[in-house]
Amino acid sequence: MKVLIIGAAGMIGRKLAERIARDGALGGKAVDRLVMVDVVEPKAPDGKIADVATQAIDVSAPKATEALIAERPDVVFHLAAIVSGEAEADFDKGYRINLDGTRDLFDAIRHEHGRSGYCPRVVFASSIAVFGAPFADRVPEDFALTPLTSYGTQKAIGELLLADYTRRGFLDGVGLRLPTICVRPGAPNKAASGFFSNILREPMSGKEAVLPVADTVRHYFASPRAAVGFFLHAATMDTAPIGPRRNLNMPGLSATVGDELEALRAVAGEKALALVKRVPDETIIRIVDGWAPDIEAKRARDLGFTVEDSFEEIVRAHIEDELGGSVQA
Repeated sequence: MKVLIIGAAGMIGRKLAERIARDGALGGKAVDRLVMVDVVEPKAPDGKIADVATQAIDVSAPKATEALIAERPDVVFHLAAIVSGEAEADFDKGYRINLDGTRDLFDAIRHEHGRSGYCPRVVFASSIAVFGAPFADRVPEDFALTPLTSYGTQKAIGELLLADYTRRGFLDGVGLRLPTICVRPGAPNKAASGFFSNILREPMSGKEAVLPVADTVRHYFASPRAAVGFFLHAATMDTAPIGPRRNLNMPGLSATVGDELEALRAVAGEKALALVKRVPDETIIRIVDGWAPDIEAKRARDLGFTVEDSFEEIVRAHIEDELGGSVQA
């Protein structure tokens, strides 16, 4: 089996590559070649795969993905994207990467299909940002796609393309509407949702963090560990039961900022909690007010996708995976 990860230098892409390399297989099939690309060259992980290739590629450049698809990977993970805050701030860049890059990739697959009948499994990273307010307390499965950000709009268009290219038989697509991933390791990024991770990650490392919204803000979360599980399952599952509705709400945990802070207190103590500084940011508040507080994900759960049951479980997963099992604060 050949596997291609586009966006492999990002947090989820890196963790996904590490897991595949560690296992040396997907769905019980040995992975002979793993190709990792991003706008900056990803780092090859250690593991059981002898043939690991890394490359720096701008997916928005004309014909950038044609050579990658010419190798006919069996599974393509498409995670490359400009995140929400940056896509809102830079309109042209967001559409160039998130829309044009996605369509160019799908068209490269379509053209290879026309030459050889090639039809890979394509797992597309979408987002709950495809939904827009006003919301019910829990967004139902059949809720209309009415995004209130450019990022959400770009992801919604990508979902429609994925479904149509699947309908036409060019690829076998599964779109994953990811919850906000928390706790994200590493440095803060430009995502509007970044503070959800910052207020936990930084204090656990003895650093201050800014909280730009109220404690009562409710949102929908999953850990990086759960997100990697989503992608692995989507790559290997039987897609026949999905039917034509190829984009799935991933299961998540609905929790408030206050729930996050209580989990931080329970795990890291008052000293860590005191490092969270409240500094309201009207731009972030406006964006977050347009996000869903909870989402129905029965279809995905019935198809075998799983997630954490509590925020304390999410925090402890971060400590185990990123902090060597202990809080540094």
